[in-house]
Amino acid sequence: MTAGTIVLLRHGRTAYNHSKRLQGQIDIPLDDVGRWQAEQGANALASSHTATKVVASDLQRALDTATAYAKLVGADVEPDVRLRERSFGEWEGLSGEEIAARWPAEHAAWRAGADPVRAGAESRAAVAERMSAAVLEHAAGLGAEDTLVVVSHGAAITLTLTLLLGQDPVEWRGISGLHNVHWSHLHAADPQAHPAWRLVAHNVGAGYPLDHWLAGPDWNLEPGVSGE
Repeated sequence: MTAGTIVLLRHGRTAYNHSKRLQGQIDIPLDDVGRWQAEQGANALASSHTATKVVASDLQRALDTATAYAKLVGADVEPDVRLRERSFGEWEGLSGEEIAARWPAEHAAWRAGADPVRAGAESRAAVAERMSAAVLEHAAGLGAEDTLVVVSHGAAITLTLTLLLGQDPVEWRGISGLHNVHWSHLHAADPQAHPAWRLVAHNVGAGYPLDHWLAGPDWNLEPGVSGE
């Protein structure tokens, strides 16, 4: 037995997202825009998916995003440390420019697709394995008519999707990242099929234009931005 549907939802915006700093496992909260995104995204997700079970990374930005959705569908949120973002070691909290200045060769290799070395970062394979194990364990207690909603982080979700779709998370780069409070929808395949999951939808959100979504509710008040 397994859930018929899995939804993987990314958390709302944080100050580090806004300033393009690498968060990793730093426990930074949602900012004002992130809280608004969590509320709007929760309404949109609840209109299309009613979770039987909601699980989330234990980092606050994910827990708060999960709670905004769970309260609409009458579910509790179960935290799971295995659903945390990929750890980036010494790079966490730094901008791309700061990383490139201190680790130029490692940064260049990372941007080219290699795992970071000498920075204490978690490998892609390790993240995909721990995340997928957690997701499938939570799904296993559910039935074909049930929906599992998993609230996690950008890199962790992308790597998990890759593995669940039968691809190599170390080598394959075929899935784009998710915007904040956007989700991917997986449906269980026939029991004999490989891979066991099918991607139904990816990077789905509340339907706002992207510039509005990134800026938040006051986007039309910013200089030079039209509210039309």
